[in-house]
Amino acid sequence: MGIKRRHWALTAAPLALALLAVSGCESTPHARAKPAAAPSTPVAGVCAKPAAGPAKAPAGAVTVDPAVVGDLAAKTNNSPPNTTFWLRPGKHRLDPDRYAQVIPKKGDSYLGAPGAVLDGRKKNQYAFGGTARDVTIRYLTVQGFVAPRDEGVVNHDSADGWVIEHTTIQNNSGAGLMAGARQRVRASCLRDNGQYGMNAYKATGRISGLVVEGNEIVGNNTDDWERRQEGCGCTGGIKFWAVNGADVRGNWVHDNRGAGLWADTNNNDFRIEDNVLEANDGAALIYETSYNAVIRGNTIRRNNWVEGRRYADRGDTFPFATVYLSESGGEPRIRARTDKIEIYRNVLENNWSGITLWENADRFCNSPANTSSGDCTLLVKNTHRCAQPAIATAPLYADCRWKTQWVDIHGNRFVLDKSVVDCTVKCDRMAVLANYGTYPDWSPYQGERVAEAITGKQHNRWHDNVYVGPWKFVAHDPSRILDFEQWQGTPYQQDAGSTFRAQDGG
Repeated sequence: MGIKRRHWALTAAPLALALLAVSGCESTPHARAKPAAAPSTPVAGVCAKPAAGPAKAPAGAVTVDPAVVGDLAAKTNNSPPNTTFWLRPGKHRLDPDRYAQVIPKKGDSYLGAPGAVLDGRKKNQYAFGGTARDVTIRYLTVQGFVAPRDEGVVNHDSADGWVIEHTTIQNNSGAGLMAGARQRVRASCLRDNGQYGMNAYKATGRISGLVVEGNEIVGNNTDDWERRQEGCGCTGGIKFWAVNGADVRGNWVHDNRGAGLWADTNNNDFRIEDNVLEANDGAALIYETSYNAVIRGNTIRRNNWVEGRRYADRGDTFPFATVYLSESGGEPRIRARTDKIEIYRNVLENNWSGITLWENADRFCNSPANTSSGDCTLLVKNTHRCAQPAIATAPLYADCRWKTQWVDIHGNRFVLDKSVVDCTVKCDRMAVLANYGTYPDWSPYQGERVAEAITGKQHNRWHDNVYVGPWKFVAHDPSRILDFEQWQGTPYQQDAGSTFRAQDGG
């Protein structure tokens, strides 16, 4: 896909929501967090107890026999559109050719009986592909497929209108699941896949109307792609690319290697609400070069222990965050259900650092430093317009860069006990900052212009939050580390109406 994550290092519930108890956890400086026990809030713990499918074939359904290799693909090919297929209990297999797969027709439905498994046996790359719309998969386990990096096993070709419910997609290479427009993924287990649980990416056109609800997304990126190709930006529980309209709610996203949820490059109009995001090695949530989102009512705990510590051990001074907004903000010219990024009524507990708002001064359309290579903002269709002399004046001076602006952070509870996180420094920061602009030599954003804008001119605001623990605050650049009084005082004037209790613990 040619989209790479930049290096983190700098270059030249209502407030009344009861605080959840931390699961008993132990940590050594470089260990991964132990898998979490099921949260005490209502959440989708579906992997341990998946819902059972119909024990008998529904009326009119075509029965698929696991004893016949390739039976599912053959019967799909020989049946008309809108056929329902019922897979008997047992392991179903495709032909041994690596490209063998099921190619549904429009409106086809696949129902698994209790114990029905479609197994790629590490021979087949894809389970379900093709461009047919409105396909449904329910009560089926899909495992053992070996999709290449950036490709997926279920809905390989990102067809539109698919419904994935009560389905377990596990132990595959690549992404367990791709996404198309109007896709619904509900009450499913996306577990232990090599790259992503789901890769919401469509090669042509944008994805809109995506719903991800009530799923358990756990243990993904088993192939550890960020270590194999540092900076690839190609891992996480779910990765979203250019999705216009998504509801991500009521999911349990935990123990993924890397980020839990990561929206990267020209996403817009997200609602991320009522999820439990915990014990992910990296950030719970990254919202990068994207627009307009509501992030509310989430429980976010024990994230970023592995990656945050790794960067701190390297001596990196960047405030490596658990909720990380990178070049992302509100933009009223782009149609959405909100015209800002609003982060409220969340509980963040014992993560490695808190929320960082960041803007890379050197990252903009047509810049060699733009790691979303070839992409431009949603405000400029022709990337080549972003060049001198036009980029130095309005409107392109503003429109050629993704801006972290109109971010409203309020009504959250931030709790940090360093004895739980097992850290002494660099795990206690809330931040709004940018780097010193240096590159390329024709950039109109050189010097401190972007740092001054994100800190004081782009309407980024914390207020009416509760802090418990030894929090510090970073403004403008990594060298400006503030206490709570300095953060609230002139010139920053952040966290009006907020309360602060400095001792560790909650």
